[in-house]
Amino acid sequence: MSNAMIEAAVSAIAEKLGGASIDGSAKFEIEGEGAVIVDGAGGRAADDGEAADVTMTADSETFQEILSGDLNPTAAFMSGRLKLDGDMGTAMKLGGVLS
Repeated sequence: MSNAMIEAAVSAIAEKLGGASIDGSAKFEIEGEGAVIVDGAGGRAADDGEAADVTMTADSETFQEILSGDLNPTAAFMSGRLKLDGDMGTAMKLGGVLS
């Protein structure tokens, strides 16, 4: 796991949220790097096995493109670059904040 990648992801998510919070919880699993949880308290590194309402899985390149605004989360999902498991409504709320 890359701590630098996860720390950068947590910072980028916090910036995107801008103090806003989401209902529910979402987990971003970044393949080969680790995971980030986003919930009402903001974003943080996830513990192994930590559950969330929705889990989104992507490689690090796709995740970075989503956070930079170069890739819309919905487009990433529709193209198969982002996989979802769980509550689609929570994923869509978070996608709206991240885009």
